[in-house]
Amino acid sequence: MTATFYEQVYDIVRMIPKGRVSSYGAIAKSLGAGGSARMVGYAMNNAGIAMPRVPAHRVVNSKGLLTGKYHFSPPELMVQLLENEGLVILDDQIKDFKTVFWDPMIELNK
Repeated sequence: MTATFYEQVYDIVRMIPKGRVSSYGAIAKSLGAGGSARMVGYAMNNAGIAMPRVPAHRVVNSKGLLTGKYHFSPPELMVQLLENEGLVILDDQIKDFKTVFWDPMIELNK
């Protein structure tokens, strides 16, 4: 049985280590669907019901902005989860984004 796009996204997001983040676009690209960053966002919106748990807070936009935070309840939860993992968030953006960025195209092909 072939995994759905959402299941494939969730599998990748579960691999993002604590204290690291990836982007919607990087995840889409790693699945061979480079133009489907928005679909990855839709998957993250539905991640709350997925089992095993999906650390959706580790997925941000390509500039390190927490564009998905309003899908958390309360919206401050995304910031809290990232800060609990040691990340610094300033004005809804990850500080030193390039340093903590986890690129599945690189990390999964090692």
